[in-house]
Amino acid sequence: MALNKVFLIGNAGKDPEVHYFDSNTRKATFSLATTDRGFTRADGTVVPERTEWHNIVAWRGLAEIIEKYVRKGTKLFVEGKLTSRSYEDKSGVKRYVTEIVAENLELLSRANSSQDEAPPAAGNAPTQPQYDYVPPTDTNEDSDLPF
Repeated sequence: MALNKVFLIGNAGKDPEVHYFDSNTRKATFSLATTDRGFTRADGTVVPERTEWHNIVAWRGLAEIIEKYVRKGTKLFVEGKLTSRSYEDKSGVKRYVTEIVAENLELLSRANSSQDEAPPAAGNAPTQPQYDYVPPTDTNEDSDLPF
């Protein structure tokens, strides 16, 4: 696993912005808020809740899924790569940007749950059917397991 791999669970901070390019390629961008819960230390010191904002970028098919199903407030699991880049703004000032380029995304909730259509699984792999876990019914204690 690469050192710049990132796994986040958070809420979309705004509706995604989608841009289309000549080659029929799509790019979706949005912010994702992740929150560390507040707590009280043993000595009574209160550590407040802390929210971080992350810039998320997705391309092609993943951008299409985001465009269809992600809205402000949607809870998401995002897997991607941490990237940094710089550019010069209109004033000639060099700006630095850190982004997460999404490679996989799972919708944990939908902001607008009135839609009848269920969202597909998202990522680089083709959509896989979703199955409920069924625990094994075999309780044979004479198994080949060494423990």
